[in-house]
Amino acid sequence: MAEPFTAVLFLSFGGPEREADVIPFLENVTRGRGVPRERLDEVAEHYRHLGGASPINGLNRDMIDALRAGLAERGRADLPVYFGNRNWDPYVEDAVEQLYRDGHRRVLVFTTSAWGGYSGCKQYHEDIGRAAATLAERIPAVADDPVVLRKLPQYWAEDSFLDAQADAVRRAVAELPDPARPARLVFTAHSIPTRADQAVGGGLYGRQVAQAAAAVVERLAGEDLGIAADYDQVWQSRSGPPTVPWLEPDILDHLDAVAAAGTEQVIVAPLGFVSDHVEVVWDLDHEAAERAAELGLGYVRADTVGTDPRFTRLIADLVLRYADGGGDLDAPGCGDNGAGCSNGCCGG
Repeated sequence: MAEPFTAVLFLSFGGPEREADVIPFLENVTRGRGVPRERLDEVAEHYRHLGGASPINGLNRDMIDALRAGLAERGRADLPVYFGNRNWDPYVEDAVEQLYRDGHRRVLVFTTSAWGGYSGCKQYHEDIGRAAATLAERIPAVADDPVVLRKLPQYWAEDSFLDAQADAVRRAVAELPDPARPARLVFTAHSIPTRADQAVGGGLYGRQVAQAAAAVVERLAGEDLGIAADYDQVWQSRSGPPTVPWLEPDILDHLDAVAAAGTEQVIVAPLGFVSDHVEVVWDLDHEAAERAAELGLGYVRADTVGTDPRFTRLIADLVLRYADGGGDLDAPGCGDNGAGCSNGCCGG
């Protein structure tokens, strides 16, 4: 019989929790990418405008609390949940060391990206692999007493994820400035360079986002919500030189276009994001909301799904599918110790 897993690692991007940490955090994020200091200072202003911190760590802790409660409800309070980040404290390397010292040798890893592609999936495999390598350096006995860190699969197509997204749109409809006027539904996700998208599965990430958007709209079909029959999938948060093509259209350009075409109200749904980190809050609640006001557009931003009970129950469900050593190892996103996806779907 397969060996059971004894702990869970909740792995995320990370974010600063005080103003003094903003620039060091941004240096971590951009290390090796040749990003000039001027650009870091510009992005740091976004954090300062929002109080000098990112909400992501706090939101992750809320999700972890909900996950612990969900596991306890299912009779698995024996599965402790550890928290680790790629770019800021608590770092994934430290979390893996702690869980190992606590006696755990088989650990399931949940990541806060639902998607395939390099940034959404393979880079998290790399985080896991780096943490495993660091553990071996810090504790030489690992060579004779190894750890298995199994990344849980992608979940963008899970019913609970899509149901939570659909409910976020329904709540947004209730907040429209004028319920009597139709609104256009606009989904957003984080843009990436088009070359990077094509390099993994010939546009795997872009296809997944498009399929998820269609699945959410299907859940809303037939409801009298006052949403226009068609919808849009756009992108946000691009960076890098303007000479490098990224997935388009950008949300700000798209608002210009729909306003020019006569649209009066928009609901912007950040489908590609699990929680309200700085890119969601700055790009959508600040820049896009400001642009919409300039254009005379009624504007509502739908919630992210992170603390929706169905989504947090989904995390517990994913854990329990694999907790006893079973589960589909060929599922997209699944793999051990940073080796990449078992079926190679993300270039692993």
